[in-house]
Amino acid sequence: MDPKQLFSTNLIDGTIVASHIKRQCSPLPSVIVIGAGISGLAAARSLCDASFEVTILESRDRLGGRINTDYSFGCPVDMGASCGDNSVLYDHDLESCMLFNTDGHQVPQQIVMDVGETFKRILEETGKVRDEDPDDMSVQQAISVVLNRHPELRQQGLSHEVLQWYICRMEAWFAADADMISLKTWDQEHVLSGGHGLMVQGYDPVIKALAKDLDIRLNHRVTKISNGFNKVMVTVEDGTNFVADAVIVTVPVGILKANLIEFIPKLPDWKVAAIADLGVGNENKIALRFDKVFWPNVELLGVVAPTSYACGYFLNLHKATGHPILVYMAAGRFAYDLEKLSNESAANFVMQQLKKMFPDASEPVSSSLKLCFVSIESCVFKQPNMA
Repeated sequence: MDPKQLFSTNLIDGTIVASHIKRQCSPLPSVIVIGAGISGLAAARSLCDASFEVTILESRDRLGGRINTDYSFGCPVDMGASCGDNSVLYDHDLESCMLFNTDGHQVPQQIVMDVGETFKRILEETGKVRDEDPDDMSVQQAISVVLNRHPELRQQGLSHEVLQWYICRMEAWFAADADMISLKTWDQEHVLSGGHGLMVQGYDPVIKALAKDLDIRLNHRVTKISNGFNKVMVTVEDGTNFVADAVIVTVPVGILKANLIEFIPKLPDWKVAAIADLGVGNENKIALRFDKVFWPNVELLGVVAPTSYACGYFLNLHKATGHPILVYMAAGRFAYDLEKLSNESAANFVMQQLKKMFPDASEPVSSSLKLCFVSIESCVFKQPNMA
């Protein structure tokens, strides 16, 4: 029987007897998982372990979604997600940094530490702003309120530029500019225990372990999901249909926002509105491999500037992995602007930033540019008054 017939109007109305459907079913309850990123694979693994019949449909030609471990340098480099909580592999010391101004002069470490403490105080004060105002606002708006109330927290000259670098770091953490980060939810991760770790072997081993022995169909782009009578039919780009008892959708919010999947019946208005109101951040990485290390043994190397947009920083992978690799991080509007450049131009721009800090920096032996669209649905949001 053609699967399409199972999802006719009569079936949705429940007029075809259920006994006929049962003859089409596997003895095990079946689930289709859409998306082979970490969420889809984790869901599929749990269902499979619970004796469900699971099929994963993935639009790309690889697993992992926004997790993407690159081996082109001869070693694993995560060009997507790269940190995890409670990692036993390598604990990040995110306070280990060295900053330079745009003239290439190193910022005195005492200034870096003092401004860092001031930034913590500013963020603590934004908590009071949050408690006072029932409506949400951006972190940038809250910082402005705090600085107006406490002018002693304002920074001048070089200290102001260092403060902008700390804001740049925060924007990279949430993959969005400070004027698009929700004051209500930016610190919700504080409810989690543990610190931050770097996966020195990359996340790829985790993906492979979750995916082992699962039924995964790559290059299967889903275009339609039809909810029938006790069954769900999923249609992929070439017209092939898959039928199961249930479906789990783990695609990025951006896919749903763009209406690239048709839902029959349509999603309820409240869900459509929720999808429209969720924000999606953007973070890009440019990795450079060198023949030797010419930089200090700190985790972060940064350039300070009068605005957070003009600041930047490199993650030093050599400290954790022993490989002479630096990864430049770009987020928010700057990440989108970076995408307008060719790969070669983007790599050249990053080298210009590096040579501001180290004029005698050698040219990289290889580079890799990855555009990593990062969904930060709970912290990045859209509101009419935040344009």
